[in-house]
This record gives sequence, structure tokens and C-alpha cells, in this order.
Amino acid sequence: MIIDNLNNYRIILASRSPRRQQLLRDLGLKFDVVFKDYTETFPKNLGGEEIAKYVAHEKAVSFKNEISENEIVITADTIVWCNNKVLGKPLNSEDAIRILKEISGNTHEVITGVCLFSSFKEKTFSVSTKVTFDTLSGEEMNFYVDKYKPYDKAGAYGIQEWIGIAACSNIEGSYFNVVGLPVQRLYKELQSFILK
Repeated sequence: MIIDNLNNYRIILASRSPRRQQLLRDLGLKFDVVFKDYTETFPKNLGGEEIAKYVAHEKAVSFKNEISENEIVITADTIVWCNNKVLGKPLNSEDAIRILKEISGNTHEVITGVCLFSSFKEKTFSVSTKVTFDTLSGEEMNFYVDKYKPYDKAGAYGIQEWIGIAACSNIEGSYFNVVGLPVQRLYKELQSFILK
């Protein structure tokens, strides 16, 4: 069984995100969570998927001298790309409202860069999902930010929370990518990754 083959490796998920951890558990993978503090910076000339892939790769490279032959590190970075700019994690409630105003009544891309990294190879890929939101009222935005405090989420929202249920009118692509990890693509990439 493919999952058994993958579980012969020590898989390391380098992410604090409880959503990514749950998605990997739901996939049936055994893994350890090991994360490092990493400042998510990127060259200014990058855009869209280049940013997500760059940051995911840089996170993975920080493990370079610490992994053994039987270990695979998974790193990821999710960005929201709207109106040709990155909408990051909000600093506070005012910033969250500002970000939500950008995506209200608009279509944006949720892009996750993923890097698989071992002592013998590496693979970086990205998955993009288009998400459309209805126009949100000020009252709705304030309610969401006050109740859900989305300060750890790119784009200041979680698709699985109230705002996604109440206002997301269309998704083109992977729903799980919007949650934080494109697990279907990751599963396929891991299968090919362990074939030496």
C-alpha cells in the first residue's frame, strides 16, 4: 500500500498550522511536526506562485544539514494574490478589515507553494485556486474579525469558517489548498518522490 510505503519514512512537517497538520493526518500519514522561526521574506521582483514557491523552498533549505537518509521534510507557504499584490497575515483588526475589503466582491487566488526535501533530492511545486467572495458589509467584516480573529491566516480569512460559508460564492480548483495544503497534489508528489 502506498501509504505504508510513505510511512516507512520519517516525514517531518515544518509547519505550525493546525489545519495543515489535520489535513496530513486525514491523508493517513504519520509525521512529526518540527518548525523553525523563519521570516517570510522574498525578492521584490517575484509575483504570485513564484513567491509561494520561493518561501517554501527557503524554509526547506534551513533543514539541509539536519536530515538523515530516511527523512522527508515538507514545507509550505500559502499566499493570497489579489489585484497583483500579496495579501498577507493581518497585523491587527484594522489590518484584517483592510484586507477583507480587498477581497470583498472580488476574485483572488490562493497559492500554496510546497517543497519536499530530503538528503538526496528536492521538489518544489505550487497549486493555485481561484476564490470569489460576495460583497461583504462592514457589519459582516467586523463580526468575522471580532469572533474568529484570523490573524494567523493569509488573506485574513479561513474558508472553513463563517466567512467562507456565508460569502464564498465560487471556488475553481482545490478546496483543501484554500484551507492551507493541496493534499491531493501533495499525495501524488510524495508517491513519485520516494521512487529513487
